[in-house]
Amino acid sequence: MELIIIIAIAAFIILYRNYKGENVYKFITDQVGVAYDKFAPYSFKLVREKTKELGQEYTVRQYTMQVALFTGFAAVVSYLYFYSIPVTIFYMVAVNFSIPYLAFLRCKRVYSEFIFEQIQTYTTNTIMEFATTQSFVKSLEGVANSGVLESPVVEDVREMINMAYQNGSIDQSIEYMDQKYDYHIVKNMHQLFLQITKEGAIDSGESLENMQQDIDMLVESTYRDRMERATFHKSFLRYGVMLYLMVMLVQYMLGRDSYIKLLEQWYVLVILHAIIIINSYFLLMGEKYYNENVGAE
Repeated sequence: MELIIIIAIAAFIILYRNYKGENVYKFITDQVGVAYDKFAPYSFKLVREKTKELGQEYTVRQYTMQVALFTGFAAVVSYLYFYSIPVTIFYMVAVNFSIPYLAFLRCKRVYSEFIFEQIQTYTTNTIMEFATTQSFVKSLEGVANSGVLESPVVEDVREMINMAYQNGSIDQSIEYMDQKYDYHIVKNMHQLFLQITKEGAIDSGESLENMQQDIDMLVESTYRDRMERATFHKSFLRYGVMLYLMVMLVQYMLGRDSYIKLLEQWYVLVILHAIIIINSYFLLMGEKYYNENVGAE
């Protein structure tokens, strides 16, 4: 542990001397930001930019705290498992490679929640506009000009309007939106409008009202699922952390000296590494499940 502290202090001193007159902390965070922008996939950049617009992106301070927390936890756990400084340093470095992936998952969840809310707004307001205008294109124009939609959904609605005028029908517009936003509420609403527009309807009010009720029920179930996921997520993380610390129980039962003697056996080391890797994979898959498919039907 003393070696780790010495290395950290030495790194800080070197950075400070090389970048005298600059804020070393700012330099490090700026370089991390440059690396993210350069190597992050397009999908990450897209969802991260929208997360920033929504004001839900982590600040530099929050990311720094996350790095410190992950590194510290990895140091404690790996040292308790192996009592080896090199192995501890390896896991301290390795754990930070998961942070960009976790950031992507979190941004993806925020983006998915935003898109779902926009789709809810799109379908609800289009039905309300259609009840007044009895024209699908006029309904889209009313929704697009109302200011209730944001990018990228509002641009897609305007694209639907342009396609409808260019093609003289709403078929291609509906196909475009169905492919872009694969939600049952979108497809069902579009199918209803197609039926009303092409086959006609003596009174479409009841059908539109039923569609609105279906949307309300879906939204209610989605938000309920979101709260249940959040509750499960907290319990899941606590359980995952406790699994890492089970080695403390083993050491208590065997005694520290006996445990250290066991570490001389290669197969014991393999088992311990496997425990850490499998539990880490288990936690990452749990995070993936929690952050993906939010708002999906």
